[in-house]
Amino acid sequence: MAEIKPIRTMRFDTAVAGPLDELISPPYDVIDEALRAELAGGNTFNVVEIDLPVGEQKYEHAGDLIKQWMQVGALTAEDEPAYWVLRQDYEGPDGTTRTRTGLFCRVRVTDYGPGLIRPHERTHPGPKQDRLDLMRATRMNLSPIFSLFSDASGDFRSAIDRVADGERFDRATDSNGTENSIWRVADPADVAAFTDALADRELLIADGHHRYETARAYAAEVGGDGDHNFVLMYVCALEDPGMTVFATHRLAENTTAEQRAAIEDVIAQNFETSEVTSDRLAPPEDTGVAGEFGYLDSFHKKPYRLKLKDQSIADMALDGFPSSYRRLDTAILEALLLKGALGMSDDDISHLNGLWYSSDVEEARSFVENGRYDLCFFLRPTPIEQIREIAAAGVNMPPKSTYFYPKIPTGFVFNPLY
Repeated sequence: MAEIKPIRTMRFDTAVAGPLDELISPPYDVIDEALRAELAGGNTFNVVEIDLPVGEQKYEHAGDLIKQWMQVGALTAEDEPAYWVLRQDYEGPDGTTRTRTGLFCRVRVTDYGPGLIRPHERTHPGPKQDRLDLMRATRMNLSPIFSLFSDASGDFRSAIDRVADGERFDRATDSNGTENSIWRVADPADVAAFTDALADRELLIADGHHRYETARAYAAEVGGDGDHNFVLMYVCALEDPGMTVFATHRLAENTTAEQRAAIEDVIAQNFETSEVTSDRLAPPEDTGVAGEFGYLDSFHKKPYRLKLKDQSIADMALDGFPSSYRRLDTAILEALLLKGALGMSDDDISHLNGLWYSSDVEEARSFVENGRYDLCFFLRPTPIEQIREIAAAGVNMPPKSTYFYPKIPTGFVFNPLY
């Protein structure tokens, strides 16, 4: 089973570096140039400078900055291992306010497999090389991996509630307006309670596949025993009442007349279509039918709902895959429309050749209406139980099949690899 331990943490000393609000940032892979400039232009110790460095010698710069920040006391290393509880009070994209609570820890890096750690999505090659170069230079896990596990007994939730009843260590409001509260867990009884609650757990990676695969590569590269065999994780129970998954929509660009004609043919052959209003482009979540999407292109600019005519169409297109995967909206879309009609290869999808993603319905719709992208397929969220079933079957979902919200900010705690 997954080996989960407390962290001998490296963290910001806010007495020197400033308040946590000014130091944390979103995960590196959701930061655009404008947001990076805004974060870097604030507090000079903002974590974006080391987690998303820029310049010709950017990785070396990140490593040097860590040493400088330690020298001036902005970063401090703790000798005593501790867990860290993170509670997030947030408003989701659907406008609903929720609370989600989990734990920062370190987890031994292993191969994927039953009882250990499972992925649920395919990954892109580029980010893995970037993260490996950064890890080599900093010798630290900066941005945590987000993983899920089953807490059917409720032991983890009980341990969380006991700690969160006490005085919090610190708090910070992130760039999305989420209120983040943290508690340091170093009392031996509390540490033992979490260790016991997390014993014999299988972990499912929700967010951070690239970071985990990078950690595997780094551990193998260094070799031998040591802290480099562990990786920073935030773990959360699947049963947590604040657990939410939202959809990520698919946009295509630079399509040819032949590809657009192929899209029309594939839709006519395989889908029932109905015109809808633009505010109903995202399909309802629980129709009980696989293969239902919203569709909009920049040529006709008419919003449609597409509904797969029969499950046998997906079964044939995804022959050889388990039943749970053949009923996955993103898999059906990829097989019939991205690959089938647009002729995209796995390499095109991996390298985003002609393909882009948006988690915001209004943003995606405006991209098509103003002609920035040629067309968009609007999806509904993938149910958590379906994610578990597909992962348990040993199959990885297409990239961006899930959008777990909120993201876990970077900057609360770091995991030294030495």
